[in-house]
Amino acid sequence: MRYNQTVIPIAGLILAMFFWGSSFIAMKIAFRDFTPLHVIFWRLAIASCCFLLLLPRLRRQSIRPGDWRYLGLMALFEPCLYFIFEALALEYTSASQAGMVTAILPLMVAVIAALWLKEQVSRANISGFLLAIAGVWWLSLGGEPSADAPNPLLGNFLEFVAMVCATGYIITLKRLTKHYSPLFLTAAQAAIGALFFLPTLFIFPAPESLPRLSDSSTLALLYLGTFVTVIAYGLYNYGVSRIPVS
Repeated sequence: MRYNQTVIPIAGLILAMFFWGSSFIAMKIAFRDFTPLHVIFWRLAIASCCFLLLLPRLRRQSIRPGDWRYLGLMALFEPCLYFIFEALALEYTSASQAGMVTAILPLMVAVIAALWLKEQVSRANISGFLLAIAGVWWLSLGGEPSADAPNPLLGNFLEFVAMVCATGYIITLKRLTKHYSPLFLTAAQAAIGALFFLPTLFIFPAPESLPRLSDSSTLALLYLGTFVTVIAYGLYNYGVSRIPVS
């Protein structure tokens, strides 16, 4: 029983990371026909529509007084700020390099969890964190500009900032999982994020130079909304609720 309590959450986390890793490719495809901010809004809007099917179940969850600020902070970190920096990063660096930068996230979370949540962290974790930072720096300096990555140094830095936002999200999420279900927290992320990015449709209209929508970009957007947002975040929130953050 104890074995399953550990293995199942870890399996969920691994599957979530798989979907998130594939999101860089899907976003690059979606950017062909959509602006980055429009991609962010529509993926969150699609996710919110998926959660409407579960609205009767979600409405059973009551929100405790004072927790609105933590729900808002969680959504501000991710998807709001995280998606902005990630979308900007992919404008300047390649999907493969951005994916490499995300490898530092578990180590960043372990270090912050030790400082903030008082979870135990080993010297190996700290050493790995420092090596990961050095590796990202080396990767950025060694990256050659190309059509797919016009400014790798800037793009990788923006992806690093996105990882900082993701760390803040995970720490806040851990606090909320004590009182709220992973399903509710995932739905809250999608709904708050969609409302946050809704004004971008009017403030930053799509340029007329964009081509007509293609099947590939539309499918990429649907994939981002369902698998990468609904399923991946649901699995990740479930995993974080069952095991220590570090």
